[in-house]
This record gives sequence, structure tokens and C-alpha cells, in this order.
Amino acid sequence: MRRCLFLFSMITRTRLCQAAPQRLRYRFRDNSILVHRQSYSDAPINKAQGPADLSAKTTVVNHCQWHEGWLFADSVFPIQIAKWDFRHYIGLLREESLLEIIGHRLEHIQTQGFKITSLEPYKKDGGVFIRFIYKTSDPENALKSIEHELSEAVVKHGGLPSWLGFNKGNIWMVKGTPWREDLDRYASPIVSVAFDGPDIQEQSLYELFRPFGRIQRLTVPGPVPVGTPRSTTITFSRLHSATIARNVLHGFCYTPVEGSGKTLLRTAYQRPVQAHAIRDWMSSHPKITLPLLVFLLGTLTYTVFDPIRSLMVQGKMLDWFDYREFRLYKWLRTNAFDLLAPASNHTPVPVGLANSVVWRERKEAVSAIKTYLSDFPTTIEFIHGPQGSGKTRLLETVLKDSGRKAMIIDCRALQNTTSDSQIVASLAAQTGYWPVFTFLNSVNNLIDLASVGLIGQKVGLNSSLDDQLRQILAIVGTALKGVNSSHLNATKRQIHKRERERSEKENQEYIWAKIERGVWHDGRLDCVAGNGIMSELGVGDEPMLVSDESSAPSSGSVEEKFSFGETPKRQSSQEEMEAVRSLPIVVIRNYAVKVGSNRVELLNVLAQWAAILAENQVAHVIVMSDNRENAKYLAKALPSKPLSLIALSDADSRSSISFVRQKLRDADIDVDLTSNQIVYVERLGGRSSDLESLVHQIRNGQPVEDAVENIISRGVAELRKSAFGDDVDDAKSLLWTREQAWTVLKLLSGRNEVPYHDVLVEFPFKGDETPLRSMEHAELISIGTHEGRPSMIRPGKPVLKWVFQRLVNGELL
Repeated sequence: MRRCLFLFSMITRTRLCQAAPQRLRYRFRDNSILVHRQSYSDAPINKAQGPADLSAKTTVVNHCQWHEGWLFADSVFPIQIAKWDFRHYIGLLREESLLEIIGHRLEHIQTQGFKITSLEPYKKDGGVFIRFIYKTSDPENALKSIEHELSEAVVKHGGLPSWLGFNKGNIWMVKGTPWREDLDRYASPIVSVAFDGPDIQEQSLYELFRPFGRIQRLTVPGPVPVGTPRSTTITFSRLHSATIARNVLHGFCYTPVEGSGKTLLRTAYQRPVQAHAIRDWMSSHPKITLPLLVFLLGTLTYTVFDPIRSLMVQGKMLDWFDYREFRLYKWLRTNAFDLLAPASNHTPVPVGLANSVVWRERKEAVSAIKTYLSDFPTTIEFIHGPQGSGKTRLLETVLKDSGRKAMIIDCRALQNTTSDSQIVASLAAQTGYWPVFTFLNSVNNLIDLASVGLIGQKVGLNSSLDDQLRQILAIVGTALKGVNSSHLNATKRQIHKRERERSEKENQEYIWAKIERGVWHDGRLDCVAGNGIMSELGVGDEPMLVSDESSAPSSGSVEEKFSFGETPKRQSSQEEMEAVRSLPIVVIRNYAVKVGSNRVELLNVLAQWAAILAENQVAHVIVMSDNRENAKYLAKALPSKPLSLIALSDADSRSSISFVRQKLRDADIDVDLTSNQIVYVERLGGRSSDLESLVHQIRNGQPVEDAVENIISRGVAELRKSAFGDDVDDAKSLLWTREQAWTVLKLLSGRNEVPYHDVLVEFPFKGDETPLRSMEHAELISIGTHEGRPSMIRPGKPVLKWVFQRLVNGELL
């Protein structure tokens, strides 16, 4: 658009310049008026283009004394206030006619031999400079009479023509020297006046500039460096007044009455807001700007980003951004992708079939989880069991059967991060919290350091890891409420729609039943049949009573067959059930502290957030952990209510064998396990992860015996590294000594379990429980409890018993 306007203005200028010599030369007695089209000339502006050489103020022409003067006509063109101001293009279109009107209105002035020699537009300030000559022996009085005559002529015509189409301009006698510059200096209400000579008094300066318009502010000249002229600023109430003052008084030589010396005035526009003024003020007032900046950033976060983040979390929960849930993708997959894909004869096995059919030990756990999810939450469901016991698979089966959406937070992924910003980013990615600005942590640290040097204290922009995690989880909790409300509203609409259809269907059946018995009366039939005087009103002569139905063949009361009054009760009951089903599910996996890590605050923050969700009935919260002792963080966050505990243990031998056979059968492998192979499989116990590894190796072609031996041998190598370390330096990083690990391994190699306190009080533990707890966290051992107290020590998983035997017997040492 700007390029088109620029080309249009250039074409207009070219045409006007070509037409000027022929169309805009006006006869004025013996001379002519010349309209200059060259807005900014390289030649001096005082170059005479009239009947004589007028380069000086006074010139003799034909033995007569001539003088030269300038007039300034304002409001002819729009005042350009910036580069992007396109109004001057409108003035270009009317430039020819405007100058022609000005010339005609002033050509009849004859005072003191007044003659116009040129009209020079100055469109940037919206005016026109009028150059004229006059003949007189008293220039000062002659200029006054000329100005008076011109003013009367302008008033007579109602003003000078304007680009807006009506007369509003005036004409002024230029007291200084016209300066038609084309710099990037645009009009402003503030005029800077520099003094080339002695300073002018404030009152004299006011009287000099006041005729052009009301002055709002006039500053006193301040001290300046040596060699720089002193200056003052005059603020006009109108931009129009400032442009007149600047063009009329620029280059004016002021002579005070006292005769203290002449002063040359140089005027220029001053921008209302100086460059870097705001920056300089902010840097000089840090105690005001820094807290204000913190307030503005916080306001921006709460008003703009928090609603977006809440919406993104809801989108992740409701699969708004999952293309596989789009209708178009589903249609394409059904009608295109699945038809082009090669057919498979393999029938998929439902997830959890082996668990539900073979693992009888999981039935109680599944029943407990379903019971918890079928009611409003009042506490937290805590599922604990050794690693590989099938907690994740069990929960996935229950969630898939329920068909409900779940938000999964993996604590292990959070624990594996190396910095606080990575923890925040990982938690945000798992919950759908976006946008997140992790780089601001480093910036906030720098700002706090800078604020200490500026104001002596920290601004408080930087927040701790706990505060950042709580802020994210608070937004996620708000989003979960939105998910619940969205599910509930959609479910209510479906229930109302089903009940409305059910009610309409029952109503139709009720009418048909009465019609079949002959006891139905429709008043609209009376209008057609004409039954009595009341037929015109569309009703019968008399109503159909219940006693009339007794005369008809009866097979029971019609009302008894249709339960119209039970619809609201049934609808209310369904809404209560759906209100529970609409609650989202939050699953916190691997809820434990990593060995050697000190990030306990992460578990505390998650525990407090989970307790808030459960107490406020925002979501069902299920926490999974490998160690039962991690429940203490949840119990501390929820002290008034007991936790719902579900313990998962390893399956027995019979269930393990059935599990392996079922898995091989699902993989189309027909393996009839012999008694010797069953003995080898029983060495792995009922740990789900080890049995899965066994099935995988058998599917790859390994015999059962070799697969079990491979698992045991791999466990020996892993145990040597995790229990004793590769070297002395590696052993120092362990939370137990080699003597303590060897003592426990030697005791468990010969027995399935040993008393806890017998090991604790003997050498090398001597009553210190920390090494035993650390070995339990490392899954080398498992500590059984009785009535809430440690009682027995067992291997971390069943296969470790054989690993301990191999290691103690020295087959690999």
C-alpha cells in the first residue's frame, strides 16, 4: 500500500511540474506570479525570480528602491507528523487548485507596490511561503500596512483555502528567514528556541510567541557546556500554533529595548518524548521500577499465560491435539488405511488377559482399585510392591476396562534430571503445562544479583524449586476441575437426551395401549366428527373417567405398566453415577527417592498436591511405589484420613507356570514344559519382569534351561557391581560397606528369609538401620513387616536367591 501511494505521489508531482509553466502563471499588472514546484531546492532560497535581482533585502530596479519580503500561509496542506502520515498525498492532489486560489485572492493588493514573485509550498508544515516585493522608503511602516491589508483581504474571503475543502487558514508576515528543510524532523507542539547572542527575558519571549497561539509551558534556559548555545522550550497547546511560530520566527534577529545586544533566534521542533527518556528515568529510579516490573510480569502471567496453560492441560487430558482422535483420521483409517494394510490372521489378545485368568493373586487388587474408582475420592490409593511385580500392567488393565482418561506423572523421569530447570520442564511436559519459560530462572538470578548492587536487596523474581512445582501443579489442578466439569456437562446432556427419548417412547406406547383397549379420547376428533355443542372448542361432551376403563377388557391398569413418576429418580441416579465417572484419574508412578538423591522435596510437593485433589474430590489419585515406606510422605500430607493400601507380591509357582504357558500360547509357540523345565522356571519365582524376559528368550529360540541360566548369570554380574562396586573408589560411593553386603548375601544364600533384628544387632551393622534401608531401596533385599514393624529380610526378588548362591559359592569369583 505504501509503495503504491509513493508511486502515485511521484506521478502526480511529475504531472504538476510539467503543467506548471503553462497553467500556473498569473498575470499581475506588468509582471507575473511564478509558482515553484521544486519543494526543496539546492539553490539559495533568497534567489530572486521576479522582475529584478532581489538576492539582497534592498535592490534598485529601474532607478527605484525595491524591498523583498516573505509571507507564510498556514493550514493550506495537512501537517505531516511522521513518516507514515499519508495525508500529504491528499494535499498533493489539490495542490494546483489551492495555489491558484491563493494567487487570485492576493493579486488585487496594491499597497506600497505589493507584488507576488513566487509561491513556494512547504507541505511538511502544511503551509506556503509567499515571496513578494514592494517599493517604499519606509520599510517598517510599509510592512505593517501590507500586513494589515492582507489580513483584511483574508478576512473578507473567510480565510485562505484548505486541503479539507473549506477556508480556515491565515497569513503571517515572516520576521526571520524561511527554512524549507527536508530532514526527518516533524511538527511537534514543543518548539526549541536557541539563542545566538544574549538570553531573552521570559516576558519578552512570551510576548514574541504568544500571538501564534496559547502557550502552556515556557522553560528557563539552563546551564550548557562551553560552546553550546543556550536554549529554551516553548510548549503550545496546539500543533498548528507551533508550526506558525517555527516558520515565522526562525532566523529572527531580536533587539531588546534596553539595547543590550542583538540575539538571533533559531527555532526547531522538539519531540514530546525524548530518546531514551523513559529508559533513563527507569535506570535512575530502580526502587520504583523493579518492583513495578515484578508486578507487571506477575499480572501478565496470571491474566494471559495461566488460562492458556490450563487450556493446554485440558487439551492433553481430553486428546484435543491427538490426531488419532480426529474424526477425519478415524474415517481415513477405516476407509483407506485399514483396507490397504495387509491382512493378519493373528487375533490380538486383550491386555491383562493373563493377569485376569492366570494370576489369581491379582483379583483382589483389581477389585480394590475398581471399588476405589466407583465412589467419590476421600483418600489416596497407594499400590506398592517390588519392582517387576506387575503394578503398571495391572493398573493399565483397570484403566482400559474403565474407559476413563488418566494423567500419568512418572517420578523416575523427574528424578533422572540433572537440574531444577529440567525438573520443571519434565513435569510440564508430562502434564501438558505450556508455555513454560525455563530460561527465566537464569535471568531471574542475574536480576537478583543486579538488584542487590542497585537497591541493596533482592527483588524476589527468583523462586525455589518447590514454589515452581507448586505453581505448575496448581494450574494442573485447576485444569482437572475444568476436565471434570466438561465431562459432567457432556454426560448430563447425553442423559437428558436419552431420558427424553425414553419418555417420548413410553408416552407413545401408553397412548397406543389405551387406543387398543378403546379408552383413549382425543379432543381433536370432536372437531372433525362434530360431537355436541362443545365440538367447536375441540373437546368432548364429557371427560373419560377411570371408571370407564373398567368396562373395557382389562389386562391390568395401563398406568401400572408405565412408570412415569420414576423418570426423575432414575435420571438423578444416573447423574450421580456419571458424576463419579467424570472425575479424572491422576496416576503417580515410581513414587520413590532415587538412591543417592536428596530430592525429597519433590515427593513432598506431589504428596501435598495429591492430598488436595483427593480431599476436594477433584480427581481419583493412585500412587504406585516399589517400597511401602514411601507411603509416609502421603500419610503426612493427609493426616486425618488413612490411606487405601494395596500390596502386590510375587505370584506362586503354579501361577508362574500358567503365566509362561499363556504367554507362549499367545505368541503361537506350542511348548510342552517338562518337569525339569518347570523346575528351572520355578527358580525365577513369580516376578513378572523375569518371567517376561524368559518368554522373550524362548521366543527367540533358546531352550528353557539356557534362558534361565542366562538370567541368573546376568544377575550375578549386576549384583557384583551394585552390591560391591567395580573398584575401591566405586565402593566408597555406596551407602553400605562391602562387609555388610557380604554378610546379608551369605545369610540369604542358604535361607529364604532371616530375622531382621538378628541381622541388625550383629556385626557389621551394630544397630544401624541405614545400610539395610539403602539395600532395600537398591532392591537387593526386601524387608517384610509384621504389625507395622520390620520382621524378616528376604531377597529383593526370587531369582536373587540363586544369584546369591552362585556368588557365595565362588563359581564366578
